[in-house]
Amino acid sequence: MVRVILMTDFTEAYARRLLLGISQFARESGQRWSICRLQSTNRREGDLEEVLQFAKLIRANAIIGQFYPSDDVSIFRENGIIAIAQDFKSPIPDIPNITAHHYMAGKLAADYFLKKGFKSFGFYGPVGVAFSEERYAGFRQAIKEANPEYTVSFFQASDEHSMWKFGLEELNNWLRFLPKPVGVLACDDNWAYHITEACQIHDRQKNRTSIPADVSVLGVDNDETICRLCVPHLSSINQKVEQAGYRVAELISRMLKDPSCKGNNINVELGTIVTRRSSDILVNDNPYITTVLRYIHEHLREKISVDDLVGLVPLSRRLLENKFFQSTGSSIYDYIINARVEKMAEYLTEGLTVSEAAFRIGANDTKNISRSFKKIKGMTPMEFRKKQEI
Repeated sequence: MVRVILMTDFTEAYARRLLLGISQFARESGQRWSICRLQSTNRREGDLEEVLQFAKLIRANAIIGQFYPSDDVSIFRENGIIAIAQDFKSPIPDIPNITAHHYMAGKLAADYFLKKGFKSFGFYGPVGVAFSEERYAGFRQAIKEANPEYTVSFFQASDEHSMWKFGLEELNNWLRFLPKPVGVLACDDNWAYHITEACQIHDRQKNRTSIPADVSVLGVDNDETICRLCVPHLSSINQKVEQAGYRVAELISRMLKDPSCKGNNINVELGTIVTRRSSDILVNDNPYITTVLRYIHEHLREKISVDDLVGLVPLSRRLLENKFFQSTGSSIYDYIINARVEKMAEYLTEGLTVSEAAFRIGANDTKNISRSFKKIKGMTPMEFRKKQEI
């Protein structure tokens, strides 16, 4: 019997998805596994001794947990218990850590906003938390590489764990004075939720800081519950947490078989960005092109012709096509195909079948959209979908 304690915050989808991955390995391994869930919010910094006594009581083989930098995790090894750290405030030395490509997540978010035409950017996260600072570093670097003149503002909150003390007034002031329109990356979905709350208060106070017209918001983790609690629904970077959970369980199994194995860090791979209403907007210096772009994205599942778009703006067909190419670097036809493929990829990431995803984007001929998908993504929709799975 393999007994594992998972000490984390189960109010978050990240922890539950990690658990699902561990459970899948347990089912497939042929071993008997017992997984004890221990809510990390029940313990305070520095009280690992009590956790250790509980682990010894149930004869745990391993513990996966959110540890503080000051925690002396060596007490587990001294008692024959494998300890693995989940991303929390900073990496824990001398034991395997479940971490992620935080810097690359920041770059992915920056590229996302840059492609939408933003020139003003913001980042919202806590002070002294490694994953947040790494995401900001990648975000800022990608923006400055694109154009050194673009503005990037970092609002660092002082209390990263209090639900009631996240500095609403300071956050309101920061959002109010950011150059608009602005693309804002929050360090995760919980922090993005704070932004949507603040913007709702602005709106009630007639300050009219609206999402996504003024502030376009993007989170990280794609926590479905939080994303759908936000008003409007929150866009977020998906991460392959279940896959990482599976690999963590593999590591524990390997370390139990070979006590000399020190283990290795497990990286949570990045998925795609799931676009919802909070960032479903495009920014362009030319208001006519902005009108056309918004129409395309709002009517992706419909048949869109260039003549339809010409009817939206006071431009000739030739002039519209020229200005569109100058603004986007793409023809109107290619842009529509690419947008449909990206939307289909989002649906596949969410678990829809190829036919369901094709239906959602209005593609009656699955073969045609599959050919376009492979041309743009380098793989078929089915191959892409399988790649998202464990």
